[in-house]
Amino acid sequence: MNTDNLQNSMEKIIEQQHYKDFDTWIENFSLNLNDIWTEPSAHELNPSYNSNLKNPPSSAIVIGKGPSVKKHKHLELLLNSDYDGAIICTDGMLPTVLESGITPERFPNFFVVTIDPDSSTRQWYDKDIVDRFGKNIKGIFTTVSHPPTVIRARESGIKIHWIHSLFDYNEGIKSFNYISGKIVRSKNHNHGLPAIQTGGNVGTSSWFAAWKILQCKEIVLIGINHGWEEDDPLDIIISHNKMLSTKDIDQTKPSFKKLFEKSYNPEFDCYFIYDPIFRFYSNAFREFISRSPEWLTTINSTEGGSIFGNRVICKKFSEFLNSHKRISKP
Repeated sequence: MNTDNLQNSMEKIIEQQHYKDFDTWIENFSLNLNDIWTEPSAHELNPSYNSNLKNPPSSAIVIGKGPSVKKHKHLELLLNSDYDGAIICTDGMLPTVLESGITPERFPNFFVVTIDPDSSTRQWYDKDIVDRFGKNIKGIFTTVSHPPTVIRARESGIKIHWIHSLFDYNEGIKSFNYISGKIVRSKNHNHGLPAIQTGGNVGTSSWFAAWKILQCKEIVLIGINHGWEEDDPLDIIISHNKMLSTKDIDQTKPSFKKLFEKSYNPEFDCYFIYDPIFRFYSNAFREFISRSPEWLTTINSTEGGSIFGNRVICKKFSEFLNSHKRISKP
């Protein structure tokens, strides 16, 4: 199988997984609908919609689940800093972040984002540490989030704010995005819900939430690798952490190395390894950043991975924290 065919094969697997989730999206949306009608739209978090917000943050740190967070001790650096902007935690990192001491008590503008419709997301909220701090955490959830996950988050005290995640809007009035938007507005939320791109993952979604919802002018990324480490096990890499079947992949073919390419990050002088999913995530995210408005600054402090290039400022996290001014206070 040549490179193009192998790439096409992997893209078909990803596409099949995408549409396999379609029934789940509809089911989750239906089960969430009454709560969507009665709970706040994420517009409540947007200074442009909510004039009652006091001192909205103009800077945000997005915390992803990438291995660089632990490798470079980013949570320890953040905990010992005087940073006073928003913390936007991807759901998979929520327990780890709270256990590190990064809590709403220390960082009052604390948010968590969930976009995945899968049942696996519930585990991140089913923790005593989340119950302890939940009442001071603001949650941003898509309308297709796994209902038991939303229920568990709500039970912990997290205040739910709803958004639409854009995935089939290009199909126009026949799309789920269009139809679900009409349904939401039919009973409540005259302005509807904010709709954001996801790039297929919660890290990119969190960046969009910082920009489109919180209206932050500066967004810093840590743990957003979108690529594998050089020493990650090969079976984990080619299966995207056991998410995909690898039975049709011939590791002896020259095309294999091209598809699972070892690439160099010149900004942080390190290597990473792509797989087709991370390549898609990375390409989409870098394109989104390149098209973002000039007033928005994106700083990648992951210190590894694949996010660099046009409109991406790369710097060590310690350097950012040392130079950061308290721009979120008057």
